Amino acid sequence: MEKSKYHFRFEDLKIYQKALDYGDFVNEQVSNFPKIEQYRLSSQFIKASDSIALNIAEGYSGSKANFLRYLGIAVGSLDECVVCSTKAYRRSLIDSDINEENRKRLSELSKMIQSYMNYLKKNLKK
Repeated sequence: MEKSKYHFRFEDLKIYQKALDYGDFVNEQVSNFPKIEQYRLSSQFIKASDSIALNIAEGYSGSKANFLRYLGIAVGSLDECVVCSTKAYRRSLIDSDINEENRKRLSELSKMIQSYMNYLKKNLKK
C-alpha cells in the first residue's frame, strides 16, 4: 500500500501497525467462511479485530490517562478475537494451524500493548 503524504503520528506505533496486520489476517480468514457465518461469527471477528487498531488510534492523541483507557479497550477487543478464533476452530471454520497463528499473533500483540501500557503508567506518575 502506498504511503499517504498526510501522516498521523499514531501510524508510527508498532502496536498500531501490528493491529492493522492482524485485521487483514482476520479478513482473509473470514472470506472463506460459509455464507451463514457472514452474519454471525465473521462479522463479530472482523469488528473485534478492527477495534484493536481503532482504539489505539482514537486514544493516541489524548492524555496519557485517556490513552491507557483506550489501550485497555483494545486489549478487550483482542481477547474477543481469541474467543472468535476458538469458536471458528471448534466449528471447523479454520484449522488448528490458523487457530494457533491467531493465538500467536494475538499473544504477541497483547504483550506489546501491555508493555506500552506499563511504560505510560510509569511516565504518568512522573
